[in-house]
Amino acid sequence: MASDLDKFFDSADELSSSFKERLGKAIHIKSVSSEADKKDELTKMAKFLADELNALGAQAEPKPLPNNLPPVIIAHYPKSPDQTKPTILIYGHYDVQPVTGQTWHYEPFELTQAGTGDDERYYGRGTTDDKGPVVAWVNVIEAHQNAGVDVPVNLRFCFEGMEESGSTGLAEYLASEDGRKVFEHVDASCISDNYWLGTKKPCLTYGLRGINYFKITISGPPTQLHSGLFGGIVYEPLTDLVILLSKLVDSQGNILVPGIQEDIEPLTEEEEKTYDTIDFTMQDFNNSIGPNTDYGIYNDPKRTLMARRRYPSLSIHGFDGSANGPETVTSIPPWVTGKFSIRTVPSMTTGQVSELVTNYLKGVFEQLNSKNHLDIKMTDSGEWWRTDPEVKNFKAAELATQKVWDNVTPDLTREGGSIPVALDIQKGLGSDKSLMLLPIGTSSDGAHGPDENMKVKNYQNGVKVLGAYLHYFAEKSIEG
Repeated sequence: MASDLDKFFDSADELSSSFKERLGKAIHIKSVSSEADKKDELTKMAKFLADELNALGAQAEPKPLPNNLPPVIIAHYPKSPDQTKPTILIYGHYDVQPVTGQTWHYEPFELTQAGTGDDERYYGRGTTDDKGPVVAWVNVIEAHQNAGVDVPVNLRFCFEGMEESGSTGLAEYLASEDGRKVFEHVDASCISDNYWLGTKKPCLTYGLRGINYFKITISGPPTQLHSGLFGGIVYEPLTDLVILLSKLVDSQGNILVPGIQEDIEPLTEEEEKTYDTIDFTMQDFNNSIGPNTDYGIYNDPKRTLMARRRYPSLSIHGFDGSANGPETVTSIPPWVTGKFSIRTVPSMTTGQVSELVTNYLKGVFEQLNSKNHLDIKMTDSGEWWRTDPEVKNFKAAELATQKVWDNVTPDLTREGGSIPVALDIQKGLGSDKSLMLLPIGTSSDGAHGPDENMKVKNYQNGVKVLGAYLHYFAEKSIEG
């Protein structure tokens, strides 16, 4: 006789067309949180998710946020939780990155299926970040119902619409009286908003780097000036800015801010050995950038992984106020702003990083003897997060991954990216409850870039992994 898990797997296969259709409807909604004219689209996406969950018997409610921000979807499945079952909190986000300035081969807001065999993919903005994983959780419920199998845990969902814009408003909501109810009776939490290290082997993630985002503004003459009349005889803001940015990081990725490395946890022999078992090659790394590429600083997978997940990095992101278009512009801008971020790791703190960066840049600027004015602001931040991967939450996900992906044991990894809300969720859970990142997409999915995609096989198997994870977590015999 087939087990409940086998019935669920068969049901998921049977519903593959329905799963594709649901993803297509989600991709079609242009829920770009960074674009002001997409507010209605974000509201539409929130309503779509709430309607999909409610149609399956959940109790889903859009929670309004201050300042006309997109609502947070808080949902419970089933409507009346079974107090004899454990409760899992699922987080995801329904907003996506913009597509402007990028060349797509496929329509970004229409789901396109292309490719063959194991490389057959769904293309569209949000397929892997994060509409695909969010919709996969809805699919999990539908597949259980279609199979006539009970979901073995109580599910609680928290889906936000501002993750790609710094999760504005979510931390305040989760800390409110209403928001704290999200964590009541929760036994563990799961996020599917990251990716495998490579393209072949699944992973489970127990740590994230933090992020401190800075803006440097140099202001000078009160108006735009003609470079033929004033070039070389006034202090030019863009010149000062370029000099400052050049003093932050070198071409080899070394951060030049003094003291920034001092609070990094030292590498132990035990930790170093964990890198030897991770399935990651330089070919995996190069493939994650694009075909036939070789842009890595290190020609060594272990050093590359360490630089990506256990050491800080500094990236310069762009300028405001300067001539960024294709036109030939010869004027001197009156002000310019440069943007950069630092990814932080244990045991760095936001306060420490801010102080070091601010004092260093002020010192460099003073040496320029410029009459321009310097302003430094940290505009966004999120602390690093790390947890214990030896607990039941991770064990259940490991067994689920092995069950679906042909007995492959997932790598235990820390991730180079930042999900600031992870720390907010961990705080809400408390130190005695486990948060885990369970990715279903791969490093080649092109998240945030053009032609974002997810392999059809990963989307379909991802539903199975998420569902199986719930079944294994419900088993009392499994301990971390």
